Amino acid sequence: MTIPDYQTLMLPVLRLAAEGEKRVVDVLDRIADEFGLTPEEREELLPSGRQRVLHNRIHWAKFYMSKAGLLASPGRGRFIATDTGSALLATKPERIDVSALMQYAPFREFYRSEGVNAEQQLSLPSQPKTAAETPEEQIEAAFQSIQSALRAELLERIAQNSPEFFEQLIVDLLVAMGYGGSHQNAATQLGRSGDGGVDGVINEDRLGLDRVYVQAKRYGTTSTVGRPDVQVFVGSLVGLGATKGVFVTTSTFSPQARDFVKHLSQRVILIDGVRLSDLMIEYGVGVRVSRTFEFKRLDEDFFAEE
Repeated sequence: MTIPDYQTLMLPVLRLAAEGEKRVVDVLDRIADEFGLTPEEREELLPSGRQRVLHNRIHWAKFYMSKAGLLASPGRGRFIATDTGSALLATKPERIDVSALMQYAPFREFYRSEGVNAEQQLSLPSQPKTAAETPEEQIEAAFQSIQSALRAELLERIAQNSPEFFEQLIVDLLVAMGYGGSHQNAATQLGRSGDGGVDGVINEDRLGLDRVYVQAKRYGTTSTVGRPDVQVFVGSLVGLGATKGVFVTTSTFSPQARDFVKHLSQRVILIDGVRLSDLMIEYGVGVRVSRTFEFKRLDEDFFAEE
């Protein structure tokens, strides 16, 4: 079974809160057991990797019910069903969701408040019955969509430029990642004429104690770099006595090519178009910040009274 959305979790959370004070960590396993979640589903993380999906959805189920007055917070990080919440449970509802919460004046006021912040607004759609994702999930889904579009745009623009531009891009990226020492040193190394299947060599560290040999292939996104191309590159490494190499392409590598490099004595890294664009985004090469959003959370320590 897939992880239930946060609205589906409202009723189970309220039932557990009616037993007495709870924390999110107290109800995680019981809810996971109730829905028959697998070990993998229990540990599944949001795309950011900072929080478990189940934990996040329980948090938002709790948050919305508290806005409706169904839950109260008697202490730091704790929640319990209120009389209003217990009264709702006494009616034996089949489901509690955002639509059901709209019958409570405090929630309607919260929903319609002009003071609702950007994070909360994302979680309050015009048709509440369709809201299945928590605010973090909606934000991260939107972020991933933007990232995906940016990756495609980066590769498209690379394809529109010259091979020399692509070589300089690789220099900029490697320097941004900490290789080569400086743009001048990196350009000197990578700009040398190819030796067989090698396009250039770059220092792995500023002192030049070790070197990485580079092959750069600017292909269309529909092309595939196969095992023969990688074998030529590896053969050049062997001839040069090199132990490390990076093969960069704007397209993809075949499964055979990827499997081939797994069994080599040399350390060969394959960077396809997707990973290349990801690295460019991560290290700020060919991109710039358009807008920054800062989301804050309640500081429980600040409000704790000893």
